Amino acid sequence: MEVDVGIFNPVLIPQSQYKRRRISLDNADNSLSCSVLRDIEDSLPTLRSSDYYTVPCLSELATREFMNPGFCSRIQDFTVGRVGYGCVKFIGETDVRWLDLDQIIKFSRCEVVVYEDESSKPVLGHGLNKPAEVTLLLRPKSLNRCNEDCLREVVGKLKCKTESQGAQLISFDPINGEWKFLVQHFSRFGLSEDDEEDIIMNDMSPEAQEPTEMDGGEVSDIDNETAQVDPTLLSHSLPAHLGLDPVKMKEMRMLMFPAEEEDVEDFNGVHSHERPPFAKESSRSLRHSSQRIVRKTPLALIEYNPGSYSSSSPGSILMVQQNKGLHLKASKSEGFKLDLKHETPVNGSHSHNIVDAALFMGRSFRVGWGPNGVLVHCGNPVCSTGHQNVLSSVINLEKVAIDKVTRDENNKVSEELGGFCFDSPLNLHKELSHETKEVELGSFKLKLQKLVCNRMTLSEICRSYIGIIERQLEVPGLSSASRVLLMHQVMVWELIKVLFSSRKIGGKSKSVKADNEEDMMPDGMESAPEIDLEALPLMRRAEFSYWLQESIYHRVQEEVSLLNDFSDLEHIFLLLTGRQMDAAVELAASRGDVRLACLLSQAGGSTANRSDIAHQLDLWRKNGMDFSFIEEERVRLLELLAGNIHVALHGVKIDWKRFLGLLMWYQLPPDTSLPDVFNTYQKLINDGRAPYPVPVYIDEGPIEEDKYNWKTVERFDLAYYLMLLHARQENDFGALKTMFSAFASTNDPLDYHMIWHQRAVLEAIGTFSSNDLHVLDMGFVSQLLCLGKCHWAIYVVLHMPFRENYPYLQATVIQEILFQYCEVWSMEVLQWQFIENLGIPSAWLHEALAIYFNYNGDNLKALEHFLECANWQKAHSIFISSVVHSLFLSGRHSEIWRLATSMEDHNSEIEDWDLGAGVYVSFYLLRSSLQEDSNTMTEMDTLENKNDACRDFIGSLNKSLAVWSSKLSVDARVAYSKMAEEICSLLLSESGEGLSREAQLNCFDTMFRGPIPEDLRSCHLQDAVSLFTCYLLEEAQ
Repeated sequence: MEVDVGIFNPVLIPQSQYKRRRISLDNADNSLSCSVLRDIEDSLPTLRSSDYYTVPCLSELATREFMNPGFCSRIQDFTVGRVGYGCVKFIGETDVRWLDLDQIIKFSRCEVVVYEDESSKPVLGHGLNKPAEVTLLLRPKSLNRCNEDCLREVVGKLKCKTESQGAQLISFDPINGEWKFLVQHFSRFGLSEDDEEDIIMNDMSPEAQEPTEMDGGEVSDIDNETAQVDPTLLSHSLPAHLGLDPVKMKEMRMLMFPAEEEDVEDFNGVHSHERPPFAKESSRSLRHSSQRIVRKTPLALIEYNPGSYSSSSPGSILMVQQNKGLHLKASKSEGFKLDLKHETPVNGSHSHNIVDAALFMGRSFRVGWGPNGVLVHCGNPVCSTGHQNVLSSVINLEKVAIDKVTRDENNKVSEELGGFCFDSPLNLHKELSHETKEVELGSFKLKLQKLVCNRMTLSEICRSYIGIIERQLEVPGLSSASRVLLMHQVMVWELIKVLFSSRKIGGKSKSVKADNEEDMMPDGMESAPEIDLEALPLMRRAEFSYWLQESIYHRVQEEVSLLNDFSDLEHIFLLLTGRQMDAAVELAASRGDVRLACLLSQAGGSTANRSDIAHQLDLWRKNGMDFSFIEEERVRLLELLAGNIHVALHGVKIDWKRFLGLLMWYQLPPDTSLPDVFNTYQKLINDGRAPYPVPVYIDEGPIEEDKYNWKTVERFDLAYYLMLLHARQENDFGALKTMFSAFASTNDPLDYHMIWHQRAVLEAIGTFSSNDLHVLDMGFVSQLLCLGKCHWAIYVVLHMPFRENYPYLQATVIQEILFQYCEVWSMEVLQWQFIENLGIPSAWLHEALAIYFNYNGDNLKALEHFLECANWQKAHSIFISSVVHSLFLSGRHSEIWRLATSMEDHNSEIEDWDLGAGVYVSFYLLRSSLQEDSNTMTEMDTLENKNDACRDFIGSLNKSLAVWSSKLSVDARVAYSKMAEEICSLLLSESGEGLSREAQLNCFDTMFRGPIPEDLRSCHLQDAVSLFTCYLLEEAQ
């Protein structure tokens, strides 16, 4: 869906010059040395911005410089421009060698700057600091409706502005907004914001500029002052472009969201070509703000209703309304309304006042589109009736109808339809032959897949897909529109089989249909043991003719059923449009018109018969025969039999397939090849003499052709694109992106479920080759994800073509799918197993699960999965900060030992291991040593050794507390205290009678160094004092 928001984008130069790059001369004459080529290439000007262009273009400069050295030093009337903004033509000869045009020339809204850095500007007359003709594109928002006096006033203001900048006005065209003036040198030329408001954007009525009060004139108490905001400073902000009141929007954001002082600085580090289109305007508005409004802390929400994602029950968020009475300026705008003539993808119905909530509420809101096609907007709910006013504090949550293909005529999701639409075709695709390409991505490997088949097996493949669609047609409750689209898919697969399949003749594969099905081939054709190679194109033509007859048979019968019993000639004409020759001849003979029956029996045959009929008609006209005595329908039949299909169709509306059939059957010679037939039809379309091959949902469906201007869009039916592809047989077929868009076969712009398979099969048999159809791939991936089929989405991603310039494309997309839809695929064992069978590294799955469980607060599961994906540092961090203390306090020491020792082998990859999990490993080893029998002691057989070991552990414990203090909870500190207490108790139990007082006091000293509880410390302190007293008494004696 395309929405016209009134952006004027004139085309100043051919489309082919929109994107320019630095030109390489690698294919130059081999006789020229590499150094010369390199010098030429280095001397060319550079221009990397995609929307900038030059005249002459850079490729032409490279060619002329190569043919005529020094050409770039004397270019006549060199021009640089930006699409949609304007251009600068430097008068006379200009030396452009070694110029970095991206840095020198910068276009912005109604403004151009050349040499923004004054220190780098050359003297007058050198470089690009020279006389030039500047053309800027203004935004004539209301000039077309102005009278002559208004236009004269605008031109006068532009002239004054031009002369005030030292330039000379050349002209101003109000139709396309071109403002031309002449400058003698360069700095900055254009309009300021005030000038734009005065000249271009001044479209507010005087009444709308009068201040109004809210709720009886109550005045807000913000900062004890009346909030005054200059609307001029906000006239070019994003809300203004959306048709909203910018003053009101800014004040609402100030009131409801916390202060964010960094609004301007956010864009400082962004390159100009990466900056959002509103960045400059926002920063300028903030920079020029005369006074700052204090933002209050937002209050709680009054109401939250998530809704059911259906049009009848939209979700909503009702936000608080306070601070009433602000003096706001009323705006005559009515919000950002979508044209009701067009359908929107949101629930497939009309919608209006849809404004993205993130854009509406500002940066603090941070969401507009949610996952699975959820649109968060502030406006009327979709499918709502009337044009009632909508509170700006109500935010609706609605979901895009991406599952329309799985719904029946009652708009209920059918699991059976979902299986036939997605699971069955993808299972068939998976059963076909594939070739695998293994791509190394660091320490991981990804197995990319590509479908492999040939034209010999194409017939069987097409028949299998047709079988799936035929079973889908048998599902009860299918809507009539869906049946039309499904029957069209059947005919598309039949056409692929007719145009691109081959059969084996004499040990060689020949391009002709390989199956012998009676429903798509005349009797006797498949049974011929010997086939002349020259007859193969004619056989394909015959098969295509039969396909065409089958595809239009129902249209002919529908129109015949509307005729009365006295319309025999019209009946015969309709039968001829469907090439139902037997019925036409029989009808004519049954009415006694034997001569006409004889002519009909020869229709579409020898060109001599056509010439004879045409000659007879010409003789009648030359002899002045009065055709009024002959039935009009009889003359129409004779003209058709003579091959004059345009004369025969005068005043008759006919669909494109029947016109193509008439062209092939009655006008062109019977031995004309299919490529010639298709190219002739294409030429007639270009000349406006043939009906456009509109898609089936317009040709036969409920959508009217006039609803979309298809003649300008040139979006054709998929069957016609297949015909063009067969006619050209070239890999550079230029309509691939349009051919494989959803609109080529369905009116649902989000449905790619069958066209993806058709593209895969056609590419597998070598019909074309392209690595630039990622829109099709990602559209199908999004559709599968929204339906919860994550495993098939990853399967589709693995079939995306590998590109050397984007080697990590598939890996990035797969990891994003695993992360975002972890809750979906992890809950279904079959999906998990399917993903693993695709060769996706298990570490990616565990990493996604670890992040998911960590986000949901299940730290133990997050730790397990971080260990499985070998993210040792993150696992160690969670182990220390969130897991180990709860396990320790609950007495699950064996679990702690298992987790800690599993990381110990990778301690070199973990920062602060010795002060983290290593502390717990040391604790258990030390406790075990202290508890062992003295007979088994080896290194710690004395109290001094035990004391030293405990002192080292206490030291590590204290260091660990210092390092992890900011990440440790109260329970973690309690666990540290428990470890110190237990070690100290074991140490003191060893310092009994029979040991020296000094050794015992050293044990108390070690204990006091540990993070033990204060009550226990006081108790042991008394014991230490008693011991020290005894020690003094002993020394005194």
